[in-house]
Amino acid sequence: MSQDIVREVTFFFHSVVMGIVITFAYDWLLILRRLVRHGRVLTSAEDFVYWFLCGIFVFYMLYRENSGVLRWFAVAGAALGMFFYKIIFRSAFVNVMSTCIHKIMWFLFRIIQIVLKPIKCAFSAARRCVRYGGKKCKKGGQFLKKRLTVCIKTLRMVLCKQ
Repeated sequence: MSQDIVREVTFFFHSVVMGIVITFAYDWLLILRRLVRHGRVLTSAEDFVYWFLCGIFVFYMLYRENSGVLRWFAVAGAALGMFFYKIIFRSAFVNVMSTCIHKIMWFLFRIIQIVLKPIKCAFSAARRCVRYGGKKCKKGGQFLKKRLTVCIKTLRMVLCKQ
């Protein structure tokens, strides 16, 4: 086999791998979207950044492998790689990974809740003590006000009689 044919076959193989990598990266973006709800604006921004980075990646691969010349069999190879990845892995990968990451996040959240529960109970008890103390202070203030009012009235009566 001539060296040119080997180089072209290698270039085609790299195009197929590039299509698989691009689709794999987009699947991670889909997993992120399943774990964290996104609005339309954020989804559009993520897609824009993703496709911009993919364009840079494709241009770099074309520049390195073929001096920047676009070959249609490279595009076909990338599409073939995307298609094979989608048929073989995509739905299972996204479902399994998003479920696993969700379960791991749920488990970590539960552990954090268990670890922080004593602190939460301490804050709750402190809040109850402050409320109870505040109520007692309010009642003590009202009692003191009544006693002072009675003392002032008594003092007025004594001073008025004299």
